Amino acid sequence: MKSFVAALAFAIVAAVGVAMVLNNVQESSSVAFTTTGARVGDPGHNLIGPS
Repeated sequence: MKSFVAALAFAIVAAVGVAMVLNNVQESSSVAFTTTGARVGDPGHNLIGPS
């Protein structure tokens, strides 16, 4: 029983630690996938469907 409680406590501590690290390291998709080569102009004439 002691080993189960120790494993459970370690899992909780590890999950909280990893969550805090990932919260500081991750960046949003709009930042991560933005490139200098993307040229987005006025989308008004580039849409599909009725105006």
